[in-house]
Amino acid sequence: MRTRDVVAVHGRHCFTHRRLAERVTVKSHSLQCMCGNNMSVPLLAEAVTVSGTEKETAAVIFLHGLGDSGHGWADTMTAIRLPHVKYICPHAPRIPVTLNMKMTMPSWFDLMGLSPDSPEDEAGIKRAAENIKAIIDHEAKNGIPANRVMLGGFSQGGALSLYTALTCQQQLAGVVALSCWLPLHKSFPQAASTSGNRDMPILQCHGEMDPMIPVQFGAMTAEKLKIIVNPQKITFRTYPGLMHSSCPQEMAAVKEFIEKQLPRI
Repeated sequence: MRTRDVVAVHGRHCFTHRRLAERVTVKSHSLQCMCGNNMSVPLLAEAVTVSGTEKETAAVIFLHGLGDSGHGWADTMTAIRLPHVKYICPHAPRIPVTLNMKMTMPSWFDLMGLSPDSPEDEAGIKRAAENIKAIIDHEAKNGIPANRVMLGGFSQGGALSLYTALTCQQQLAGVVALSCWLPLHKSFPQAASTSGNRDMPILQCHGEMDPMIPVQFGAMTAEKLKIIVNPQKITFRTYPGLMHSSCPQEMAAVKEFIEKQLPRI
């Protein structure tokens, strides 16, 4: 099974987040392409943003999975958005992916396998994390401080969100990690020695029937996180019948988490 092909879920209340990469969605003025406005930050040059309906005092940076684009998740963020929060959904660069026979596709870093012991693209993971940190810095320069920025992502995007937050010196508002894992897990907790996020809240969600990244892998990640950050700040939720996708119950939990960690000010 190719990893980019997110399995459609026909079970109760579940839906797929697979999107055609070339799809572009614009809903009035709330969903906008950031093309040309942020050339100093490469990932912002073509990112999709879901704007707030009032003064934006917080931001969620949400990263898609392998082979996807930011457009589909921007649609999802629109459905759960809060009026004072801006949602930024960048697109991963197109690179050859070892796991998919070196096919070129949107990917935050190279993937060699999906097991805990698979070789990892250390240089690519670290480079991708720095690119996400550049977005955080950009938001801070434009009036939204790091402690009002939350990272999130699905699958490979969730993995990158976790790694970025745990190696970020700035204090962040939290992380939403959906159907994912912690990259370079053997380097922790040492890799987080200078992090400002040891007390950071993390919402980790996983489908119990995920055939690509088994829920056991998610549980192992949750246990690893407990020795890196305050274990009382970690919430790990699983969803019966859910495969490598998302469902309304999960997205309701995501919205509740964002509301709690990024309240109006």
